[in-house]
Amino acid sequence: MRNGTVITEFILLGFPVIQGLQTPLFIAILLIYILTLTGNGLIIAIVWAVPRLQIPMYFFLCNLSLFLEIWYTTTVIAKLLETFVVARTVICISCCLLQAFFHFFLGTTEFLILTIMSFDCYLAICKPLHYPTIMTSKLCLRLALSSWVVGFTTVFCLQMMLFSQLPFCGNNVISHFYCDVGPILKEACTDTSILELLGVLATVLVIPGSLLFNMISYIYILFTILQIPSATGRQKTFSTCASHLTVVCLLYGAILFMYLRPTAHSAFKINKVVSVLNTILIPLLNPFIYTIRNKEVKGALRKAMTCPKTGHAK
Repeated sequence: MRNGTVITEFILLGFPVIQGLQTPLFIAILLIYILTLTGNGLIIAIVWAVPRLQIPMYFFLCNLSLFLEIWYTTTVIAKLLETFVVARTVICISCCLLQAFFHFFLGTTEFLILTIMSFDCYLAICKPLHYPTIMTSKLCLRLALSSWVVGFTTVFCLQMMLFSQLPFCGNNVISHFYCDVGPILKEACTDTSILELLGVLATVLVIPGSLLFNMISYIYILFTILQIPSATGRQKTFSTCASHLTVVCLLYGAILFMYLRPTAHSAFKINKVVSVLNTILIPLLNPFIYTIRNKEVKGALRKAMTCPKTGHAK
C-alpha cells in the first residue's frame, strides 16, 4: 500500500485549458443535451404511436435511444456541466464508482444492441423469406433483454464487486470530466494489475468481439447486395442498413481510437476530447442519422406535425 492519507472524494478537472470559454461551452453542451433528449425521445414516441413502425428494427432502435443514448449521456452530463461553472468539481468515491458503473454498463449494452441490429439487417437482406419466422417479437424481446443482462453482469462483476473494495489514498485528482476506470485505478493504494487484466479481457470480448460480428454480418450483406442486378435495387437495399452502418463506424472508430492509443499524458488529453464525441455528440447525431434517410420515419413525423389534433396516427 502506498503511503498517504485515505481519501473519500475525487476532484474532476474537466478541461482546465479552456479558461474564458466556460460560459459558452456550458450553454453549448446544455443545448446539445436538450436536443439529444428531444431527438431520441421523439423517435421513441413516433415508433410507439405508428403501428407500421412497430417492427424489429425500430424496436431495437427504441432500446438504443431510450435505454442507452438518453441515459448514457445523462450519466456524465451533470458533472461535465459542473466543471464549466465550478473550479473544484468534487464527487464522492461511491458516487464516482456508481457513475463509472452506469457509464460502462450502458456503453457495453450499446455495443450489444448494435450487434443485434446488424444481425437483424443480415436476416432482412440475406434471408428475406425466413425473416418473419426467425425474427419474431419473442426473439426480439429475448435478444434485447439478453444484451441488458450481459452488459449489467459483466460490468457489475468487474467493478462493483472488485473496484468497490479498493482503498484510495494520496492524490485524488482525476484528469477527466467523468469517472473513467483508468484514472480511478491510478488512485488505488494497492496493486491493480489483476483488475487491469480482467478489464482488458472484458474489453476485448465486448468491443473487438462485437465489432467482428458486425463486420461478418456486413460482409454477407455486401455480397448479397452486389448480387442484385439493378442499381436501383442495390441502392434501395443498402439504404435499409446505411444508418446503422454509419453509427457503427462512428462509435467503434471513437472507442478504438481511445483504447488502442498509448497511455501517455498527451494521449489522455486527446482521449478526453474523443470522449466528448462518444458521450455527447454521437447520441445527438443518432436521431438525425436514423431519420434523415428513412422515409417511413420522416413520413410519420411529418404527419404528426401537420395533424396535431388527431392525437394518434392512423
